[in-house]
Amino acid sequence: MTIANKLTLALAVSLLFAPLAQSAAVITPADMPAYGKDKPLPAPKIARKTLPNGLEVWVVPRNGLPRVDFVLAIRNAGYAADDKAHPGFANLLAGLLNEGAGKYDSRAIAELAQGMGGSVAASATLDGILVSAHALTSHAAPMLNLMADVTRVPTFPAKEVALTKANALQSLKVAETQPRFRADRALSKAIYGSHPYGQVEPTVEAITSTTEELLRAEHVKRFRPERALLVITGRVTDAQAMQMAQKAFGSWRGQGSASTDTPAAPGAATPLRLVLQRNGSVQSVVRLGSPGIAATSPDQVPMRLASTILGGGFSSRVNLNLREEKGYTYGASAGARMYREGGSIIGGAEVRNDVTGASLKEFMAEYKRIGTELVTPADMEMNKRYVAGGYLISNQLQRSVAGTLASNWLVGLPPEFLGQFVPLIQKVTAEQVRDVSKKYFAPEAQSIVVVGDNAAIGEQLKAYGAFTVSDK
Repeated sequence: MTIANKLTLALAVSLLFAPLAQSAAVITPADMPAYGKDKPLPAPKIARKTLPNGLEVWVVPRNGLPRVDFVLAIRNAGYAADDKAHPGFANLLAGLLNEGAGKYDSRAIAELAQGMGGSVAASATLDGILVSAHALTSHAAPMLNLMADVTRVPTFPAKEVALTKANALQSLKVAETQPRFRADRALSKAIYGSHPYGQVEPTVEAITSTTEELLRAEHVKRFRPERALLVITGRVTDAQAMQMAQKAFGSWRGQGSASTDTPAAPGAATPLRLVLQRNGSVQSVVRLGSPGIAATSPDQVPMRLASTILGGGFSSRVNLNLREEKGYTYGASAGARMYREGGSIIGGAEVRNDVTGASLKEFMAEYKRIGTELVTPADMEMNKRYVAGGYLISNQLQRSVAGTLASNWLVGLPPEFLGQFVPLIQKVTAEQVRDVSKKYFAPEAQSIVVVGDNAAIGEQLKAYGAFTVSDK
């Protein structure tokens, strides 16, 4: 037998008997070096200027690839600005921006952007709309001009509007067949009530009643320079970037009345108990939720760490409990979502019918435990490294830096927060984690929404209150 064959056989045998050795202690070299200390992101040097029309411009020069990235954030332009008759409208508005603008149709926009080595697109959030673009440094100025056209003078061509609506209706039709969509929609309303944050999922009526005229009118109301921030990053000087911004956006002016500011979201809600009937379902979609905090809350950083420990990753408590220990689900999660005017606490999993009640019991137990017991030093250290490391990795690329700065600005966080986050996470104590968890993960404050067959799960749910059963 050759040496190669012997090695292959040895590997096969070791893999065959690997499960028998899983309980043995993992031995590591005694001289293995300790983990290096997490380094905060260097606070970027940001050149700032406010144009006469009110547009804020931030420039972050970076030496690297010959590329420039742009992100334009517009406040009060997202889902929270949608009227009650048109939930989800912001998604249609953002998606149609690059389907025709100025003298260009959708194909011309795509070809122009591709010829500059980049792209331009837009997306909606609860608090605003983000328009992003990038190009080779040699084409940075013309790309910013194209981005300005997409932002300032979209044409909303009739054929593109009709196609976008048709696609949206098909997507909605598919989504409404998914129990997760039904659960999330119901939970959002339970948490936010009539607040705009709770009215973000589209309806057939909202999509079909959207017209070119409505798109144009809403664009005028929402897209205004005094409510916008332009972030420019890449191989460009401060002076070059400011000159490009002035040329592309300097003549932009708001017209008519602006969309109203989003009111503060509720800080508390009466817990709801709801079963959304799904005949013949062999599993249940379980959701728990309650109002949370805004991104600018003093509890924000401890809450992020607490969310990670409780339900923010594979090694989180609820996932290890429900998936690894109990075998109830393929995955469970829980944590906080934070926006400009408020937030939410959301947890959930998809479980077998026969363990629906047992799954709720484990969720409630983990919510109570993190709010009463101190997290061990080892778990604190592991999760701090996980949060800090993920943040550092996700913000290595210049497009990520631009996106983080713009997104932070939308929710009210200052530019300095980019470099402050990791040191702040490292300072969080176990007592802070316990205290914010007790305050916001209180089991008795959680609404419960379950999508499943009530005939199979109803008895299990009685321990958690009186549930209303609905076919919606």
